[in-house]
Amino acid sequence: MSTILGYGEDALTLWTLRQHASKILDEFQDRTPISNCLIFYRPSFGRHGKANSSVFGEFDGILVSREKIFLIESKWDNLTEFSNSEFLLREEQTLRHKIFSWYLTHWSKNYLNNWQTFVNENQNDFKFGNKTIAPEDSLLARNLELILNKIQENCESYPSENNIRNVLLFFYNAEKSKPPTKTNDAFKLIPIEYNREIKGNFVTLS
Repeated sequence: MSTILGYGEDALTLWTLRQHASKILDEFQDRTPISNCLIFYRPSFGRHGKANSSVFGEFDGILVSREKIFLIESKWDNLTEFSNSEFLLREEQTLRHKIFSWYLTHWSKNYLNNWQTFVNENQNDFKFGNKTIAPEDSLLARNLELILNKIQENCESYPSENNIRNVLLFFYNAEKSKPPTKTNDAFKLIPIEYNREIKGNFVTLS
């Protein structure tokens, strides 16, 4: 098998999800074996959303255990806005967690292949500024339907606010920097040291 080397934030995210996802579970005392987890890498729900748009951005990852659903943002220490004490996510980043959590807690398999019924029964409860619920037959609706169903199939606990967790993975080189100690209140900051597993700033993915 060929060797794949990756550089930067996206590569570090994939490396963590492939080789160190159990660290996320451990942080939340989740007992699910990693072999029984479902992982989405960089699932996109549209980009560059404008006013009155239904798109809400791209997660760096979603980890689904038997017990919980982890919505993941990733950052690394090669950032101009990074300080050693605090790293706050932008409003549009925290908003996508709120929106997707709304979909998770309102979705039911009874809506499978009938997105318009889901819209009709829930759109009055969708209140996120100028954002709109994904319209029927849109690419966003199709992607959401697939991912929401996969999550409910894998997570034995029905998705609720009690088992959805917002995670910020922060990658740092311990030889050059320290991870922040604080982030947004709704997020769990998990520092990941990467300098021991890089070669010339590249991490081995396979």
